[in-house]
Amino acid sequence: MSGKKSKTIDPANLDPDEKLKYEVAEEIGLLDKVMTEGWKSLTSKETGRIGGLVTRKKKQRSGGQNISLQR
Repeated sequence: MSGKKSKTIDPANLDPDEKLKYEVAEEIGLLDKVMTEGWKSLTSKETGRIGGLVTRKKKQRSGGQNISLQR
């Protein structure tokens, strides 16, 4: 018997980076596709969009912390 195991995503058990990735996928309307077909079903354009937005959000979060620490 071969087949993929279906993984149930528990948001409480995700690390912060994974959680952010799912949040961004939801924001741009790809979460349903990811949940039904998996991350491998995304095109390179969709994956790049998610990666770019994740990077931008991480920079914004860390940028705000650096500014407050410097004062």
